[in-house]
Amino acid sequence: MQEQLSNRINNLATSQTLAMAAKARELRAEGKDIIGLSLGEPDFNTPDFIKEAAIKAVNDNYNSYTPVDGYAELKDAIITKFKRDNNLTYNHSQIVVSTGAKHSLANVAMVLLNPGDEVILPCPYWVSYAEIVKLAEGVPVEVPTTVETDFKMTPEQLEKAITPKTRMIWYSSPCNPSGMVYSKEELRGLADVLAKHPDIIIVSDEIYEHINFVEGGHASMAEFEDMYERVVTVNGVSKAFAMTGWRIGYIGAPAWIARACNKIQGQITSGANCIAQRAVITALEAPVSKISHMVDTFKKRRKLIIDLLNDIDGFVTTEPEGAFYVFPNISAFFGKTIKGHKIENATDFSMFLLEEALVATVTGDAFGNPDCIRISYAASEEQIEEALKRIKEVLSEA
Repeated sequence: MQEQLSNRINNLATSQTLAMAAKARELRAEGKDIIGLSLGEPDFNTPDFIKEAAIKAVNDNYNSYTPVDGYAELKDAIITKFKRDNNLTYNHSQIVVSTGAKHSLANVAMVLLNPGDEVILPCPYWVSYAEIVKLAEGVPVEVPTTVETDFKMTPEQLEKAITPKTRMIWYSSPCNPSGMVYSKEELRGLADVLAKHPDIIIVSDEIYEHINFVEGGHASMAEFEDMYERVVTVNGVSKAFAMTGWRIGYIGAPAWIARACNKIQGQITSGANCIAQRAVITALEAPVSKISHMVDTFKKRRKLIIDLLNDIDGFVTTEPEGAFYVFPNISAFFGKTIKGHKIENATDFSMFLLEEALVATVTGDAFGNPDCIRISYAASEEQIEEALKRIKEVLSEA
């Protein structure tokens, strides 16, 4: 039988972060000593107090289908977390628990976008945003930012990007991949623009909320009274609690959006994993101090990797304010041939580092910025030091 795939899947790009990770695994299988700085995954184990809650759930025979939108007790924990950490008040009808924050985002796109609706994406953006929007038949509208402006979209840029077809704006803060954090004042500036366009929905991805190094701490767009009814706040436990494989994300949203997400989820995945949900109750009820050691470690690694990058000619780097990535501009290498590799763009550069330095990074093209690469510092200090040493050595011939 001839292979006949849908236009939907044929037009969908492969996740570049996962593709690079797969390529790194392939090279490791060949015996290559690859240092992986490509995946957005904490290199910590899930804290024991959370694992113990999961074990208890197994022993308590949690094994049945869960409510589509999440256990009531988990919703209680999410509501408490939103109030404690973000000063946001939600009720059960506004919370939907999903199989990871990526699933949450897909739900929102599917229930709000019609063909041709535009979604504003400040660049750089998380690798899956544009593809999720396109899968829902929406149109991504990229708003470029630069290393010189700390990769933040200005109110003027937002105003210019809005058209009669604009349905949503999606952004992350702290940002994956740049590590930038919008302050409350900067969010207010964007909100002042959005206040003039009351039909636009805001999707605020706050998955890196607790990995935040700024003095003012984390700010949420939904904190503004005039924005609250228009904001979908997306969060989860994968990053701050080192629970990537547990696959639990959630939203706080206007009830009408939450109902729609519940409806579509009921037809596609139903409720999220029962054991993971019980463990997440314990995670969210715990004080944030329980995970402060991980944040402290990331902050120390940030200084290390920035110092090492600043010692390599050709890298232009800002100091990230959160998450665990740096996003250096490497366009100084474009047009050069290094060790037989012609570097025309960030993808060429990223593949060059993998093949010659044996260091896996991710091209900035995947995030809407073709002049940069993303480097994760969710790795040990020894790995970071060795990786940057290798990179400096192979670039010495540039």
